[in-house]
Amino acid sequence: MICVAVTGKREETPLVSTLYFEWDQIVKPGQFVMVWLPDVGEIPMSLSITEGTKAITVKEYGPTSKALRNLEPGDRLFFRGPYGDSFTPAEGEVLLVGGGTGMASLRPLISLNSSAVVSARNEKELLFDDEFERERIFRVTDDGSAGVKGTPVDQLRSMDLERFSMLYVCGPEKMLKAVHDYLKGRNVKAEFSLERLMKCGIGICDSCSVDGYQLCRDGPVFDIESIGRMREFGVTKLTDSGRRVKI
Repeated sequence: MICVAVTGKREETPLVSTLYFEWDQIVKPGQFVMVWLPDVGEIPMSLSITEGTKAITVKEYGPTSKALRNLEPGDRLFFRGPYGDSFTPAEGEVLLVGGGTGMASLRPLISLNSSAVVSARNEKELLFDDEFERERIFRVTDDGSAGVKGTPVDQLRSMDLERFSMLYVCGPEKMLKAVHDYLKGRNVKAEFSLERLMKCGIGICDSCSVDGYQLCRDGPVFDIESIGRMREFGVTKLTDSGRRVKI
């Protein structure tokens, strides 16, 4: 278990904060750590900054993430890792497609050659959309308060996707499923970072499995061909108790 001190904190949205810390470790975009707080719990978190000073970006949705958001500079942060596969580097122009806090996993890929479709429920919840040049950012909101009203697929329909050497996608699984189904059969390369319940992070508990793939060991990043072979993807998932339910 690694212990570091929180060196900085930034409020990104009303429910999302970024915590900064020093960690002399090579981490690749898309990899994750298992973050633990004593007497609270442990959850997987992708790093939103992987070079130099590291960072995780946390949305409050349960007791552990709420406790993480309450940390302040000087507080201790415990984690283990890094775990998992990473995004494949690509030359030329790339497109990031992020839904909600899925943008945290994609943030290390932001460069002068990247454009992005950033989606959220409303304008206040858009994440890292201010880090792109004006002509490279395409906003999508459920309520139409910014950019296109609808889903990322509504924006993708108006874009020439074949000009991008790679599409990197991360967000809620229903969104990933919709994007995959739209891209299927098109002349594009794409990689998806999946998010599932994860207890151990090292392939023991099998809570993150999808059609025999373990996200913690075989992923969480998969190419579009692998995603297409997953019959459970976007359809069912496991609960804390191990019961399979519809997504």
